[in-house]
Amino acid sequence: METIHYSILIDANKEKVWDTMLNDKTYREWTKAFHDGSYYDGNWEKGSEIRFLGPDKDGNLQGMYSRIKENIKYEFISIEHLGIIKNGIVDTTSDEVKKWTPSFENYTFTEKGNQTEVKVDMQLDAEYKNMFDEMWPNALKALKQLSEDK
Repeated sequence: METIHYSILIDANKEKVWDTMLNDKTYREWTKAFHDGSYYDGNWEKGSEIRFLGPDKDGNLQGMYSRIKENIKYEFISIEHLGIIKNGIVDTTSDEVKKWTPSFENYTFTEKGNQTEVKVDMQLDAEYKNMFDEMWPNALKALKQLSEDK
């Protein structure tokens, strides 16, 4: 397992950036960089189950099955990924899933003057690194634009 890191500086306070990142409507916008049609089912409270979902090319439900490991409002959120969802069915036990679970995706929000730095730390299987190296910068640019436009 490898941990990758990304960050961006956004011209908005951390409350605004946090709300933009986690609000259902704007979440759907900035996460298009990963998968068009992405959304979440659940909530961001510590200990809550959350599913990150979207349609595959045939319209079947796919995504990630996760839990909110930590939530310190406007400062830090940790997502523990526990499995995948294929055709709407949760898989936490296959060999494919066991090679990378549990894994964590963490967001840290730090105010720097009138700006907010968002840091992303994500654990993953090395085979997915190049894919996320392309997606995360685009997602963070979209988050920046949405946060600054509001």
